[in-house]
Amino acid sequence: MIKIYYTKNQKGFSLIEMMVVVVILGLMVLGLVTFFTGGTKSWVAGQSQLKAQREARQAIDRMVREIRHGELVTGGSINNIAVDIPALEGAGPEYNVTYSWGGASGNPIYRNTNLLISNVKILDFSYYDNSGGQISPPNDTVSKVHIDLQVDVDNDGNPDITLNTDVNLRNFGL
Repeated sequence: MIKIYYTKNQKGFSLIEMMVVVVILGLMVLGLVTFFTGGTKSWVAGQSQLKAQREARQAIDRMVREIRHGELVTGGSINNIAVDIPALEGAGPEYNVTYSWGGASGNPIYRNTNLLISNVKILDFSYYDNSGGQISPPNDTVSKVHIDLQVDVDNDGNPDITLNTDVNLRNFGL
């Protein structure tokens, strides 16, 4: 007969204890990976939103700057505008700038034939005379233009960026 003696002070871990530790550590790592993945996705989405806001602000600033310097609105509708801009002294002849949008959500805005901004949900121009009365279609009495711009960055049908401003033609009546 073989007798097995167990001592009270055995060193080491049993297989079950090791498996419990591995499962607990696995759950902790899974939680950390999920947390950091969510943070990374939020950061990327925020950077995309920031880029779109910067591009929308630059687009509307350019429109405002050129429309403000305009002498005469030569054409336009709710989705486009054409403006004659007088030349600065010694800078050459006057020129015409047209901003246009196709009218469908997601279409880009063009400055003449160059792309200005993409993913536009709404671009509305409203035209006003000196007395504040709305003019439609625009004519040579337009002295103020209201611009409403909405951009849908993620193409979900909801505007992510909304900008609007009023522009007084600086050279009106010259």
